[in-house]
Amino acid sequence: MPKRKKLILLGGGGHCKSCIDVIEQEGKYKILGILDRKESVGQTVLDYTVIGTDDDLDPYVTQGCSFLITVGQIKSPAIRHKLSHLLNKSNATLATVVSPRAYVSQHALVGEGTIVMHDAVVNAAASVGKHCIINTKALVEHDATIEDLCHISTSAVINGGVKVQEGTFFGSNAVSQEYVSTNKNDFIKAGSIYKGQS
Repeated sequence: MPKRKKLILLGGGGHCKSCIDVIEQEGKYKILGILDRKESVGQTVLDYTVIGTDDDLDPYVTQGCSFLITVGQIKSPAIRHKLSHLLNKSNATLATVVSPRAYVSQHALVGEGTIVMHDAVVNAAASVGKHCIINTKALVEHDATIEDLCHISTSAVINGGVKVQEGTFFGSNAVSQEYVSTNKNDFIKAGSIYKGQS
C-alpha cells in the first residue's frame, strides 16, 4: 500500500466532519490536523486537533503537506475564496479527494482542491474546477461545467451541458434544465427548478 500523503484541513465546522469521513474512506491522505480560528486551537473535530490558524500555513507547506479547504459554503463563497488565495500565495499543494463510493467518469475532469463526496456522480465529459464541493448524492451530468469555488449541494442535479459559474451555491435537491447557465456567485435555492439563461 502506498504511503499516505500528509494533509492539513482548513476549517473545523460541520462540513469538515463530512470531509473527514470521505478522506478516511479514500485512504490516500493522513490528516495531520486542522487550521481554524484562534479560539478553536486545541479543540478536536472527530479526534483531529485544531493545531493552528491560517497564519500557520507556511510551515506545513515547507513540510510538503497537501491542503483541503473544509469550510462549508452556503450564502457566499467569500471565506473559501479568501482561503484559496492564501493557499495560492503560499504555493501550497492542493489535495483532490474522491470518495470510493462516488463515481467519476474517466472522461471527466476534477480540479485540485475539490472534494467529491459519497454517492455523487460526475459523468462523461463533465468538468469540475478547483476548490469545489460536489456533495453527497449530487449528480453532475455529461458535458456540464462547474467552475471554481462552487458548491453543488446534497442530491442536487446539474443536467447535461449546464454551466455553473464561479462561486455558485446550488442547493439541496435543486434541479437544472439542460444547457443553461448560472450567473457568477449565484444562489440557487434548495428544491428549486433552475431554468437559467439558455
